[in-house]
Amino acid sequence: MSVSIARQSTELRMAVFRLSRRLRLERTDDDLSDSQFGVLAVLNRFGPHTLSMLAERERVSPPSMNRTVNFLEARGYLRRDADAADRRRSNILITEEGARLVRETIAKRDAWLTSRMRGLTAEDRATLAAATDILDRLASE
Repeated sequence: MSVSIARQSTELRMAVFRLSRRLRLERTDDDLSDSQFGVLAVLNRFGPHTLSMLAERERVSPPSMNRTVNFLEARGYLRRDADAADRRRSNILITEEGARLVRETIAKRDAWLTSRMRGLTAEDRATLAAATDILDRLASE
């Protein structure tokens, strides 16, 4: 008997959620929330953003993003620089300490996943490699 696409979707969502939640446990700073780390990861990958750009990208309100930025700034993970064209605006940049935290957290997560994958058969790893491409396509559409 074949499994319905709806059932497969539910099982996939639950498996991805469990894996994501487990990976999020591997972090360098346990005091950071996932959304706070996400802001650092965005700045690390895409460079400076204004507060409104960050809020829009992370789909939160500007006041909520301001609280996140204030927290991360107090920790020394990012800084605000006045915009050269518009002094009323600030550009938010990741600091070296923030970039280090992102690198270390990513390395920790990759190490955990690598250790788990070492216990898989070559066939299972090949299946995951194919699934990775499919999941990436699903996420991009």
